[in-house]
Formats: sequence, structure tokens, C-alpha cells
Amino acid sequence: MTSPTQRPSTLGELRASGHVHRPVKDEIRQNLVAALRDGVDPWPGIVGFDETVVPQLERALLAGHDVVLLGERGQGKTRLLRTLSLLLDEWTPVIAGSELGEHPYEPITPASIRRAAELGDDLPVAWRHRSERYAEKLATPDTSVADLVGDVDPVKVAEGRSLGDPETIHFGLVPRAHRGIVAINELPDLAERIQVSLLNVMEERDIQVRGYTLRLPLDVLLVASANPEDYTNRGRIITPLKDRFGAEIRTHYPTELDDEVAVIEQEADLQARVPDFLVEILARFTRLLRESTSVDQRSGVSARFAVAGAETVAAAAVHRGAVLGEDDPVARPIDLGTVVEVLRGKVEFESGEEGREFEVLDHLLRRATAETARTRLAGIDLAPLVAAVEQGEPVITGERVTAKALLDALPELPVLDTVAERLGASDSGTRAAAVELALEGLYLARRIAKDAGPRGAAVYS
Repeated sequence: MTSPTQRPSTLGELRASGHVHRPVKDEIRQNLVAALRDGVDPWPGIVGFDETVVPQLERALLAGHDVVLLGERGQGKTRLLRTLSLLLDEWTPVIAGSELGEHPYEPITPASIRRAAELGDDLPVAWRHRSERYAEKLATPDTSVADLVGDVDPVKVAEGRSLGDPETIHFGLVPRAHRGIVAINELPDLAERIQVSLLNVMEERDIQVRGYTLRLPLDVLLVASANPEDYTNRGRIITPLKDRFGAEIRTHYPTELDDEVAVIEQEADLQARVPDFLVEILARFTRLLRESTSVDQRSGVSARFAVAGAETVAAAAVHRGAVLGEDDPVARPIDLGTVVEVLRGKVEFESGEEGREFEVLDHLLRRATAETARTRLAGIDLAPLVAAVEQGEPVITGERVTAKALLDALPELPVLDTVAERLGASDSGTRAAAVELALEGLYLARRIAKDAGPRGAAVYS
């Protein structure tokens, strides 16, 4: 059965096919076990959590627990929650036209129960893709009980139904996610009285609307994300709701440099070529920010900072290419300065650092550049390059300097070929970027001088 059109279209055909109904948590558990047994990665695109978060989450899902992910901004919590939908069956049968997508074997609303009784084996069956079984809600202060659970529909009341009739209810997000996954982002931002409305959903699996209790055996996996700062200060998850989550899992930023680089390469939409050593500099820069006492670590430094940094550096290369007529622009170390200028607002500083923000960012960016140059060029004798700079004309680079002009300013030296080979530079654009890294590394090691030129140019001498 490779497409929904080839699958049973009535309840009778579904029974004859041997289909077995599974609650959503059993479905996820069994599909996860099958993936682990077959060596299939259940978490594509998730980087840096292999030894920490992922094993904890897998155990929580195998236990059938609702889960809250707790971590600072930009740690991939939402990305991880959205990946959960891949553990659902690709297609699942539902009662055609049912408001809550009920399984044909187990109708739960009065309308579906009545249809099932009237039609019997002729009850029409539709097929729902797993992407339709994942519902996500950003918890904002204006979120209401009606949004999450439901409310009385005045139109249905006006049609003559009584207020106590369950069919007067307009269902909210959670009931409509029946037989699927409900994800609530930034859960502490929900007002406490709104959080109370989720208590019955998570424990008794029923809902209450305007004082009427509907015994709907909802089949949902409830997952949420929260920021530790919100968790303890601006907002909180009420104690009864915390108690109903079976697992609370702490996320974190990438612990290894390679993972930080992998996140940037995976997420950044680059409009020009960015050499891998520049990506490494941005990764190191981000990690240094997370370690700095000048930065408010309670707020964190999001992975989106490094991603935006790579995109900004690429954009600087595109801008230079457009102005100077370079057909294949390549980002160079000189473009890193745009990161400090553009992305300063993405970092929260400690109150005592007011007025020193650019100084702190510039210092840490220089450190990241020096560490990368030292690591990437270790073992190469750059003395011939130092001598060439000292004895020749000053070497100028900047937004108004093409790659060809930069390379022409230096004599042909075997050491430049060695640097290019070490950094994988095979054309003039990447070769200019490699040479520029070597020059900047020498300047940061105080072996050559660097002065500011016109229009943001840098002059090595």
C-alpha cells in the first residue's frame, strides 16, 4: 500500500485488511524501537545531543511520558520537538469528515459515535499524513482556554441546541490534535489560570468547557519547551502541571566545536561562498561569548547568532562582488567585522558593561580569529611572508579590494602555496581569503602591523 488511494476506504475494508489500532504513545514507542533496532537515525538534523539529550528523550518516549524541554534560547528545542512527528506512522486512518480525526475503531465525539452506529461497516475512512498530526502553539500572554481546549459555539446554540449539549462545543487546539502530538513553546508564558486547563488533559484525558465536562478519551502526546529564566522569574510552570509531565529534559548548546560548526553549515542560507575556516571563527566567537563574564549567560547566546553571522559575512561578500564586479564572490576575514556591527543586538550584556559592548565583541572576535589561525596554520613557517610584508609595499585589503588585487600586492611565495593548500584554497577567491587569514594571524601574533585605511580598509605593513 504505497498511497492513500490504494488503502481501505470503509470501516469494513479496514477491518478486513487486518489493521490494528495503536494509541499514539504506543505508536511512537514501537516506531522508535524499530528505528533503533534497524540502525536508522530517528532525529535527522539534530546536532550535538547524541550523548546527552537524545538518550533521555528516547527513554521518556519509550516510557510513554509527556515531556518538557528546558533550556536557553537557540538550543534547538523547537527543532527537536518538530522531529517527533517522524516517529508517527506515515499514514493513519480517520473517520472521514470527523472533527477530531478519530480512529474508525474508536469514535469519541457524539456525532462520530452516531455515524458509526448508523453506517456500520460502511463508515467512510480517510487517511491522514503524519505531518497533519503535529500541532504547535506558541504560548503568548493572550492565549485563552478557548484556544487550547475549546469554548461554547454561539452559532450552534442559536441553531437551537442547549448549552449542555456536547455538540455546541467548538474544540480548541488540544482536542483537535487527538491521536497526535501537541507542542507548546515557551510554556511558562501561559497565564497560570490557562495552565490549569491542561491538568485534566494530561492526567484524566478529558476536557472541561464552561463548566461542562466532556468525557473525551483524548489520545495525545503533550510536549513543551521552556526557558530556565522564564521558569524561575518572569513566569513559571505551575506545580500540578510540572508534576504531570513524566520527564523534564535539559537541553544545552553544542559542547564540541565541530558540532557548533555543523549547526552553522546546516542552518545558514549563504548567498556566497564562505570558507570553512571563517565558519570555524564564527563558531569559536559564539563559544567565547558563552564563556564571557561580560555577557548575561542567563539569557544565553543563541545558535541563531552564529547562523546569522555566517549569513552576514556571506552578504558582505555579495556586496563587495556587486560593487567591484566579482562574478563569484568569496567571504574573507575582513568581512567578519560586519558581524560585530550588525549582530550586536542579539547579545545581552551584564549591566556593568554598558558602553563597552563593541569593545567586548571586537576583542572576542580577535581571539576567535587568532585561535583559528594558530590551529589551522600550525607548523607552517610564515617568516617569508613576514619578510615580504616588511620589505615590500603595504598590503591593503577591505570591502573595496578585490581578491585579485590582494593577491597581486604580494610576491609569489612558496609559503602562500602552502597556506592555500592547508586551507583548501583552489581559486583566487578562496586563496585571497586564505592569505588574508595568514596576514591577520600574523598581526594578532604581533609579527606585523595593521592600520586602518579609508572606507574600512585594513593596511598590513
